[in-house]
Amino acid sequence: MIQLTINGKLQQVDVAPDTPLLWVLRDTLQLTGTKYGCGQGLCGACTVHLDGVAMRSCSLPVSAAVGKKITTIEAVDAARVGKAVQAAWQKLDVVQCGYCQSGQIMSAVALLTHNRRPSDADIDNAMSGNLCRCATYVRIRAAIHEAAKALV
Repeated sequence: MIQLTINGKLQQVDVAPDTPLLWVLRDTLQLTGTKYGCGQGLCGACTVHLDGVAMRSCSLPVSAAVGKKITTIEAVDAARVGKAVQAAWQKLDVVQCGYCQSGQIMSAVALLTHNRRPSDADIDNAMSGNLCRCATYVRIRAAIHEAAKALV
């Protein structure tokens, strides 16, 4: 059994240590807000926080998450930054198809947790690993700036 702290709750899972965290979240624990995109950590759809750092869960073995605090999109609104980001996303109507948005939001929250006044370059750098096939990048950047204003 592997013991994990996910969204503030202690969970025990019976999986192989090399199982990607994404599959533990989605298949074992039914936390389906984290999406499967590429399976190689390249698109960002599977982004979660590990001790507050944005990580790609599709390429992270569950054993690497033991002893760390895992936060998924299901609990990101429990903190002030997460609430501000989600409110900005809604206010600016960022979502088009929505598939990538949980990963986008998780990366944006990680950025704003550590940098409350990001420049466009900071945003582009932090979000560069998150792909949006609908190309809502301009709205994503605007929403991050909007959330940053709400946090000041």
